Amino acid sequence: MRLKANITLFVVAFIWGIGFVAQGIAGQYHIAYLYNGVCFMLAALILLPFIPRGTKISPGQWKWMCVAGGVLCMAAALQQVGIPHTKIANAGFLTSLYVVFTPFLLWMGFHEKPHWIDLLAVGIACIGAFFLSTAGSFTLQNGDALELIGAAFWGLHLVILGKFSTRYDSISFAAGQFFVCGFLNFLIGLVFENPTLLTPAPVVGAILYRAILSIGIGYTLQVWGQKHTPPTDAALILGLEAVFAAVAGWMVLGQVLLPIQIIGCVIILVAVILSQAKGWGKIEAEEE
Repeated sequence: MRLKANITLFVVAFIWGIGFVAQGIAGQYHIAYLYNGVCFMLAALILLPFIPRGTKISPGQWKWMCVAGGVLCMAAALQQVGIPHTKIANAGFLTSLYVVFTPFLLWMGFHEKPHWIDLLAVGIACIGAFFLSTAGSFTLQNGDALELIGAAFWGLHLVILGKFSTRYDSISFAAGQFFVCGFLNFLIGLVFENPTLLTPAPVVGAILYRAILSIGIGYTLQVWGQKHTPPTDAALILGLEAVFAAVAGWMVLGQVLLPIQIIGCVIILVAVILSQAKGWGKIEAEEE
């Protein structure tokens, strides 16, 4: 089961990485909130027929679906608003920092003190983010700053899923959080954006990819995968999303990184892997 879960999460990382290209296409039309809103609500509707018959949603599940959906709304909004102002590779790797932020969020929210390796990983990741985002200068691009803040919300979302979603049915929980996230984004979009921007063919294609694959399939498989594999495996495998995003941005959108930015990508990936290293020995001991 663990091997199946790891393979599943690898597929999720691939789907999400390619999904950054779809988000980049939507970003070229300067549409973020309405795009997110339609994508997440459509994904919720797609999942409805797959919810097991007789599934009852308790008050506790409603509560945590709303909390998870609200945090997901912030994470997705910051990510999508920032994408037009940076490169796909930057967005992918900066988003991957959620793995580094997660231990500190657990410390603040659940009093689980971070390991010294976490502190080292944060320092290394900051160096990598500096190289990637600024190409060695002291000017941080606006899009990169939004992606970095969004990474903290992605980390918080991961913590909420890890702590509370496992108590409930995966598909109904996923559909509920998707609808909350989409509805909130859509309301904001109606105020600040033009709905006609949803009609161009490239945007429609980007919506279908993200709603069906990135959200409907990807996030649902994530919830299932995290139930059947250790957090270390999940974080390392999902961290490959950034690599797939960088390659997809280069192949599809022709976005080329400078050598120093490639070094920054490698450093961030090292930090992500290092932040999970403390759990390897423990997991191996448990398996023995």
